[in-house]
Amino acid sequence: MKICLFGIPDLTVGKQNIKDERLDQVDRITKSKKKTYIQVELIGEKEVLDADAVLVLNDSRTDLILADLEFVENRLGKSVDSIEKNVLLKFKDTLEKEGFLLSLSLSEEEKKAISGYGLVTLKPVVLAGREEIEDKDKVILRVFQNSGFISFFTTGEKETRAWIIKKGATAWEASGVIHSDIQKGFIRAEIISFNDFVECNGESAAKQAGKLRLEQKDYVMQDCDLANFRFNK
Repeated sequence: MKICLFGIPDLTVGKQNIKDERLDQVDRITKSKKKTYIQVELIGEKEVLDADAVLVLNDSRTDLILADLEFVENRLGKSVDSIEKNVLLKFKDTLEKEGFLLSLSLSEEEKKAISGYGLVTLKPVVLAGREEIEDKDKVILRVFQNSGFISFFTTGEKETRAWIIKKGATAWEASGVIHSDIQKGFIRAEIISFNDFVECNGESAAKQAGKLRLEQKDYVMQDCDLANFRFNK
């Protein structure tokens, strides 16, 4: 996952761990030999179109909106079909009201008409004050939490680890994030919700309390699920 730092020269680009207190809680219970946070890549504003989410200072919000508005107005001046034109007019109205385009609900037909557009505010945008960016870990975690991605955990004696997936991903898709062989041989997912894991103080007690669920391929993963995937080797 890539996060663009738009107009924030005070923060350094590069790899960044997402330090999540919930993973720390799981690790304290399991007492694993190793703890691994999820990692994102922070990129500069020249790469904004490659980003999955954007972090921008409150006073730079207008710059994002104007960039998108200029693109939309230029596109409207060219020959476009009726569906595309209607979407562009909808975009123009939203941007002129200083809104972000991600707030709009688009039909599949409309999405297809504007696919490939280089519009920044179609991505998740998180606004921050200058004082907020002084705590880099906290503000990057907030961006992640608003990016359309979630994490799930695996834990054991060797390692407690967080994995990143898109919100709405299935158990089958999540298993492939760990290893393609697990996905190919997927049998089922053993799931304990984060709250149940913490309340029961670990996997063994959670199992005894009947909190471990056997889920199939199409199970939609929830944020911070504790997962163990059974598969044919």
